[in-house]
Amino acid sequence: MITIIDDDEAVRVATENLVRSLGFATSTFASAEEFLRSPRAGNTACVITDVQMPGMTGIELQNVLRAKGDRTPLIFITAFPEDRVRQQAVAAGAVGFLAKPFEGDAMIACIDRALVAGA
Repeated sequence: MITIIDDDEAVRVATENLVRSLGFATSTFASAEEFLRSPRAGNTACVITDVQMPGMTGIELQNVLRAKGDRTPLIFITAFPEDRVRQQAVAAGAVGFLAKPFEGDAMIACIDRALVAGA
């Protein structure tokens, strides 16, 4: 199961369609808080999350998961690719950091890395 978290429904659906086309089951959430309240938290092979979201950001989600000892691989997607944010995400173990719009092949490579890292 691969989890997709993005407040932009169009991005969420497009990413879900790409991931499903690869043969993976997906679960989607409009917010990090919704994900954390769900049974998927701590029970997913990989999380693809937006960086900038109302409420909890993707970086804050990563910090919460890591503080709980959850090492689920994270892939970040963002319309605002800032080096400082990318470095922070990667330093905390992100397996990908993609600028929107991203190429499908770039996401596939990140998913491959995430599944190897999470194995």
